Amino acid sequence: MLDTIVIEAGRAERHYWLDLWRYRELFRVLAWRDLSVRYKQTIFGLLWAFIRPFLAMVVFTVIFGRIAKLPTEGSAPYALMVFAGILPWTFFSTGLSEASNSLISNTNLIAKIYFPRLIVPIASVVVAFADFLISFGILLGLMVWYWFLPDWRMIFLPMFTLLAFFASVGPALWITALNVKYRDFRHIIPFLVQFGLYVSPVGFSSSVIPAQWRLLYSLNPMVGVIDGFRWCILRGQVELDPQRLLVSVAVVAFFLWFGVRQFRKAEKSFADLI
Repeated sequence: MLDTIVIEAGRAERHYWLDLWRYRELFRVLAWRDLSVRYKQTIFGLLWAFIRPFLAMVVFTVIFGRIAKLPTEGSAPYALMVFAGILPWTFFSTGLSEASNSLISNTNLIAKIYFPRLIVPIASVVVAFADFLISFGILLGLMVWYWFLPDWRMIFLPMFTLLAFFASVGPALWITALNVKYRDFRHIIPFLVQFGLYVSPVGFSSSVIPAQWRLLYSLNPMVGVIDGFRWCILRGQVELDPQRLLVSVAVVAFFLWFGVRQFRKAEKSFADLI
């Protein structure tokens, strides 16, 4: 007896989020492939995950700490304060850059088979998270070097790491959808990331911003993320204003909602456009 195939209008739409779980093996395969390809045929391999943030820390420490003589947070070593900002920023910027180009990089896969396309950019952000975990070893080494060990606030670090993850995913999904239709965005993304580096408190403390502008400054979602990281790592020597943190969280939530919405609207046309 032959099986009956029922074609029901809208079924794929209703089962989309369930399909994300059903295709979890594809998610794992894509993430592992991207991670292995990233460091394939390189001399230093995974050491690049250490080298890049470490060199960035040295440059920012010399420019802002030694030359500009900007203040640190309390009694925290300037290099440690800087690295506490570089760690989430590198996670955010790498995830945003990689995810924004992920659909273009997987053209053959997108055009041939069905699966929830949301898997592709999120897998790229997870690869950036793997780099984050590797770079975290430098932070631990700096803490030991300066004998600046964390306190109980460190238990909240995963919460701010999750916030950095969502801060990366939201804009990445929106830009990914735009990048499929307008390939110009692949040239704009590096500029946006570079600009964001200078307007975020990565190499300096957000306390240097005049008090009357700090709430407005928190519209940059990475301000709340970086201040949260420093609050956890530097034993609370960073002021973590609940109002400003709430503003950053609200901006992250908005871009996450908007990014998913725009991605889902454009998803049906990806195979044709690619």
